[in-house]
Amino acid sequence: MRWVKSGAVALLALISTLAWAVDAAERRFIRQGMKEGEVVLRIGKPDHETFIRNIKGEPEEKAWTYFPHPRDPQTLTILTIKAGVVDLVERKISR
Repeated sequence: MRWVKSGAVALLALISTLAWAVDAAERRFIRQGMKEGEVVLRIGKPDHETFIRNIKGEPEEKAWTYFPHPRDPQTLTILTIKAGVVDLVERKISR
């Protein structure tokens, strides 16, 4: 039984690693007008999140940053999200 549990854990780790690698390759396909949930579904949660504007009663504005990854090398992807929709996509070379 112990052997089955450790095998299942290893398989789960492999699957999550493969999904993470595929998500990084999808970063170049994120476009203005996409909903926040669609972005998370396609490329996962950001590596860093910053609130630009968060005033009660007004639409929230934030920046999501995705750091370089072997499947998306030397590229820093920054998304500006206003009211839950991608407003700006910036892809910068990072060395």
